[in-house]
Amino acid sequence: MANIKFSRKTFEKEIGKLDEAMQNKIALFGTTLESFTDDEIELEIFPDRPDLLSYQGFKRTFLAFLGKQTGIKKYKIIPPEKNYAVTIDKSVKNIRPHTACAIVKNLKFTDEKIKEIIDVQEKLHSTLGRKRKKLAIGIYPLEKIKLPITYKALEPDQIKFQPLEASKEMTGLQILQRHPAGRDYAHLLAGKSKFPIFIDANKNILSMPPIINSHLTGKITEQTKEVFVECSGFDFEICKKCLNIIITTLADQGGKIYQMELKGLKEITPNLTPEKNKISLANTNKMLGLNLTEKELKNNLEKMGHSYSKGEAISPAWRTDLLHEVDLIEDIAIAYGYDNFKPIIPKISTIGEENRKETIKRKISNILSSIGFLETLSLHLTKPKDQFSKMGIQDKEQKGFIEVEKSKTDYTILRKDLTHCTLKILSENIDSEYPQKIFETGRTFQLKNNQDIIEKENLSCAIASGNFTEIKQTLEYLKRMLELNLQVKEAENPPKHFIEGRTGEFYLEDKKIGILGEIHPRTLKHWKIKMPVALFEIDLEPIFNQFQ
Repeated sequence: MANIKFSRKTFEKEIGKLDEAMQNKIALFGTTLESFTDDEIELEIFPDRPDLLSYQGFKRTFLAFLGKQTGIKKYKIIPPEKNYAVTIDKSVKNIRPHTACAIVKNLKFTDEKIKEIIDVQEKLHSTLGRKRKKLAIGIYPLEKIKLPITYKALEPDQIKFQPLEASKEMTGLQILQRHPAGRDYAHLLAGKSKFPIFIDANKNILSMPPIINSHLTGKITEQTKEVFVECSGFDFEICKKCLNIIITTLADQGGKIYQMELKGLKEITPNLTPEKNKISLANTNKMLGLNLTEKELKNNLEKMGHSYSKGEAISPAWRTDLLHEVDLIEDIAIAYGYDNFKPIIPKISTIGEENRKETIKRKISNILSSIGFLETLSLHLTKPKDQFSKMGIQDKEQKGFIEVEKSKTDYTILRKDLTHCTLKILSENIDSEYPQKIFETGRTFQLKNNQDIIEKENLSCAIASGNFTEIKQTLEYLKRMLELNLQVKEAENPPKHFIEGRTGEFYLEDKKIGILGEIHPRTLKHWKIKMPVALFEIDLEPIFNQFQ
C-alpha cells in the first residue's frame, strides 16, 4: 500500500467538491480516503495501480470514472530529434541491462509540482521497483546535459562525481560507503565488479543507478524547463510502463513528450500505443451476475479509461495491472458500481462441510507451527530460471512443465514442486535471524504425456541452518502426530539439488511419496543462500487417501 497527499483546494477546483457523495465515489473507485483537512487530502492507493500514485494520474482516471472525461486520454508524442539517443553499452548486460528513456519539454515547475514528481518517483521505487531492486528512475535537467547519452558500466574507482546533496566528489565505492543513499542501497550492487552509470557527451556522469543522481546534472529546480527521464532495471517491459507513468504525469503538468532512440536495443521510447485485449460480454455477465448490453459494456470500460471496439478493450499503455480478461471485468464492476449490485439468495439447498483435505492441511499446519515453523505462501506461477537453472536442471531435462501463453510477466510456467519456492523464500530473507524454519502446503502442476495435467497438493518443509538429522526428526514428529506408517530409505538417485549420501526417500505403503535431505552447496550458491539448508517435500495426495 502507498498513500498520496495533495491539495484539497486543487482537487475541488479541478475535480469537484469533497462532499459526502464525492467521498463515497472515491471509496467506490477503489481508493481509500485516509484523511482530509481544510488544506490536504490523503488517499491510499492499492499496489496494483501504480499509475494512480500521483495527483495527475489519479485525476486523469477519476475524472473518467465520474463520467467527465471518459475513454483513453491521448498524448502527442514528438519523434526523436538530432542526438535524442541513448547508447546502451554491452557492459551493463549482466548488471542492470535495460533502460527506457524520454525527454519532456515546456515544463513550468513550481515547488508543489516538483514535490509531486519526487513523491511519485519514490513511491514507484518502493512499489513497482521493489525498493529499487527491480527498477530505478532518474529525472535530470536537460539544460545541464549534452546529448547523446551513454548507459554503461565502469569499475568503481573509475566512477567519480558529486552525488546529490553531497559536498564533494566521490568514487563509486565511496558513495556506497559514505553517502546515505549509497549505504541504504549498496546491497543492490553487492558482488558487482562494475557499476552502471549514465554519462553525457561531455563525459559528465548523470547518475549511478539505482543509487544516486549527480548533484550537478541530476537535480531539478523551479528554473528547470526541460528534463531527461530514464528508468533502468531488469525487465524492459516494466521499465517502459514505469516511464509511461512518469512522462504522462509530466505531460499532465503541461509538458511536451519527445521520444529517444535506444541504440543497442533498436527501440524508441516512450511508446504510448494502447494495448488491445479480448473481452467477452458473455464472460463478463456470467462473472458479475449481470445482464449488460454491449453498449453498457463499452460505457463502463470508458469510465475506467479504456476504449472498446468489436470484442476488444483498448487500454492505456501506463496500466501495469492488466494481465487477464478478469482484470478488465473487475474494472467494469468498479465502473458499474458495487453499490448497484443486488445480493440474490441462490435457489438451491445444500448441506455444507469442510473439505476433508483442508482439515488435514490445517492439522499439518498446526503440528508444524507448534514446533516453531512459520507457514509461507507462494505463487502457483513461477520463473523458468527459478524452477530449472537455479536447481541445476539442464535444458534437455526440462520436461513435464506447463507454460502460460502470452504471459505479460516473467512468471511464465506453473510450478512443478514447492522445493524451489521454499529456497526462493529463504534467499529473499538472508538478512533475517537464523535458524529459519518454514513450511508450505500448496498445489503443484505437471504435464503427463504432453496432454494430461496432473494437479496435486504437496508439503515442503525446510530448516536453515539445518542438517539431515534435524529435518528427519521433523518428519518423524509429523509422522507420529498423523499416525502414518512412513518408511525412510537412502535415496539411490537423488535430484541434483540434494547432496548425494545425505538424502533419503520416504514411502507410505511401499509407495514413494517424498524426499528429504541436505541441499547441495552448488544449489545454495545459485540462490545466494549462505547457510546450510535441510529440506523435505511430500506428495500429500496418498496421505489424504489414508483419511478417507
